[in-house]
Amino acid sequence: MSHAVTDLAHFEPRALPGAEPIEGRHVRVEPIVDERRFDELYDAFAADRSGRIFDYLAYGPFGDRAAFLEFAREIYLGGAMRFHAMVPASTGRATGVAALMRADPANGVIEIGHICLAPSLQQTVASTEALFLIVRRAIDELGYRRLEWKCDDRNLPSRRAAERLGFRYEGTFRQHMIVKNRNRDTAWFSILDSEWPALRGGFEEWLEPENFEPSGRQIRRLEDVRAALGDRT
Repeated sequence: MSHAVTDLAHFEPRALPGAEPIEGRHVRVEPIVDERRFDELYDAFAADRSGRIFDYLAYGPFGDRAAFLEFAREIYLGGAMRFHAMVPASTGRATGVAALMRADPANGVIEIGHICLAPSLQQTVASTEALFLIVRRAIDELGYRRLEWKCDDRNLPSRRAAERLGFRYEGTFRQHMIVKNRNRDTAWFSILDSEWPALRGGFEEWLEPENFEPSGRQIRRLEDVRAALGDRT
């Protein structure tokens, strides 16, 4: 059920993200609590020989496995953020990560970020479902009022992904950060708890097996499913 609240007189601070895995039809989302998936992630990320998946992140690409493992131990297990590994059911191997971060429990605000998808995970049902499961955890399970998505304003794939998933664009913060020795303008997006029930319904209908051909190709786009649901209400 949704935790959407208009009268906040009795609002209580939200819990921080826990360590329980989330099972989906196409993917298992595992909060990262140890190093079990690190070698798999390195292998998956290394398949992008150009290193472009790290273009808009503050780190990477990594020269070798040892450099990645050192980074992963420090960042993925650092404690400030709850990183999640995305493990497609088709392979059982981790091929992407995303973090719930910058939690503000008192105000019920949290951010999803550090999204990094290996080439094999990009533009797949598993990646969409993984992000849906993380959003659902933040809003439905933990009861956060606002979930934020921020990205480099030049990162058009990330901007498109945010909008496809139902995040609303709120504006761009100019020279918000210094990333890899350059200015970064940051585009802000969000989902509010009051908006989530309709968005959740779109995800659930899109993920139904009947929406996919035997080859795995989608029949209706997520945006079209969401628009059709809106027309029915």
